[in-house]
Amino acid sequence: MKEILDILDELHLKDLKNAKHPSYFDINEGYNMLILRLPICEKELEFYSFGFVFTKDASYYYDISKQEFEKYTTKYKEPYFFINAHIDAFMKKFGSYQNQIQDMEELLYSDRDRKNFMSSWFALKRDITRVESVLEKALYTMNDFIEYYEVLHPDEGFLVNNYADLHEHLERSKHSSTLQLSKLDYIYNFYNTRTNERMNRLIYILTIISAIFLPLNLMVGFFGMNTTGLPFSSGDDGTSNVIISMLTLFVFSSIVVLFWKKRV
Repeated sequence: MKEILDILDELHLKDLKNAKHPSYFDINEGYNMLILRLPICEKELEFYSFGFVFTKDASYYYDISKQEFEKYTTKYKEPYFFINAHIDAFMKKFGSYQNQIQDMEELLYSDRDRKNFMSSWFALKRDITRVESVLEKALYTMNDFIEYYEVLHPDEGFLVNNYADLHEHLERSKHSSTLQLSKLDYIYNFYNTRTNERMNRLIYILTIISAIFLPLNLMVGFFGMNTTGLPFSSGDDGTSNVIISMLTLFVFSSIVVLFWKKRV
């Protein structure tokens, strides 16, 4: 496409060749450049940048894989269909993330095996956060694109309603990702609460056990001293007397702890 290469700035051509370029709308003399970076859910989540150049009479799509421009026969209709197809495909695939979050939520509420909870949670949080960020930038860029052609060039046959529909789809997708992030935060808070409850219960049980066995440890330590004049050190029933004393102390400690537990 020699006609477009003759007027296109070299830096803008580099932007179009950049597969990771963020969404951007640039107004120039003789042409305008639109780059939309969109999430694509195929086997896994990926992000692609799609570049378009609009002149006074035509529009062009830059195919990064082929490193060449493709001229559209209709200035606004074909770019609209191209962008709309990718946005619709993403919106359908994004439902899988919602299903994963729902499954994670049910797993958490049912109190089943949660060993892989944090790894799944971090993976979903990372992906959806990236989706939200990319969609937010694409949303602003599409808004600038629509405002420019709707207000400054209303006589060029710009498909206002069609591109406004694209804007609405982007906005809906962005809102859905924000909603899913909020749900993930809620699930994480619930998970933390349940984990803290389990930890507190465990500490409480350990505290009760320590309270019961502390007097026994003191008694064992006392009779374990290598000194003279210890009780029950003379006679044949010393060991039996110590065992009886320890059992008595154990029962007494247990009664005290249980009584304290009922009072609290």
